[in-house]
Amino acid sequence: MANPQTVVAQGTFDILHPGHVHYLEQAATMGEELVVIVARTSNVDHKERPICSARQRRDVVAALEVVDEAILGHEEDIFVPIEEIEPDVIALGHDQHHDDDAIEAELASRGIDCTVERAEPREPGHDGELLSTRLIIDRIIERRA
Repeated sequence: MANPQTVVAQGTFDILHPGHVHYLEQAATMGEELVVIVARTSNVDHKERPICSARQRRDVVAALEVVDEAILGHEEDIFVPIEEIEPDVIALGHDQHHDDDAIEAELASRGIDCTVERAEPREPGHDGELLSTRLIIDRIIERRA
């Protein structure tokens, strides 16, 4: 059984940026322990493949102070780690592509009793701050091409 108020956050976390940090800081406030599931490259099918390896992305996320543990996701079934962790809360980023109702239905079908909550968006930064890996990559290409 999970510790009281275990929160799971998940994502790709390619080229970590302030938007990622904001999401994980908000997720950490939803409970006492934050476990982050970092998507395996093979499971990233809703956007471009990550630049960094899954292990590298996991290691960078694990280095953040707000993260208690960072693990790699399951290669075939993204709900397997959630079944193992048995969290109280699944924290989604404000703009993550996931369907909250579909997640809740899948959790119920697997007998996982937890809530799904969305983090609030981060206020825009200053000096052209980029809160998207895609935008960071685009800027690199623009400036280095």
